[in-house]
Amino acid sequence: MSIQLNHTIVHSRDRQVSAEFLATVLGLEVGPPMGPFLPVETGNGVTLDFATVDQGDIAPQHYAFLVPEEEFDGIFARIQAAGADYWADPARTLPRQINHNDGGRGVYFADPSGHYMEVLTRPYGSGSE
Repeated sequence: MSIQLNHTIVHSRDRQVSAEFLATVLGLEVGPPMGPFLPVETGNGVTLDFATVDQGDIAPQHYAFLVPEEEFDGIFARIQAAGADYWADPARTLPRQINHNDGGRGVYFADPSGHYMEVLTRPYGSGSE
């Protein structure tokens, strides 16, 4: 059996702001609304369906995106241009740096609703430290 992730719901303070932020950073497009959701589809067909939550706290989640090495510089430049906070590590102890884990490059950054986003060019465990 081949099981694939199809979509996940991402709670946000403003679905439009959060969806457009991620789509812009990753060079993707925001799809048409589907009920209360605003989708951003990744290259492998998985959608992040952004939903506005008006009340209560939003529990920060972590979303990691494997990106081609040749696209990392553009993505990183858009993270910086957006004024997003970013770190080389998930504990956020290395601010304004990137990492070179597994022989690739990666960075963690915050989205407008406080989620922890990550882009990396090599999957964990795929190469040297």
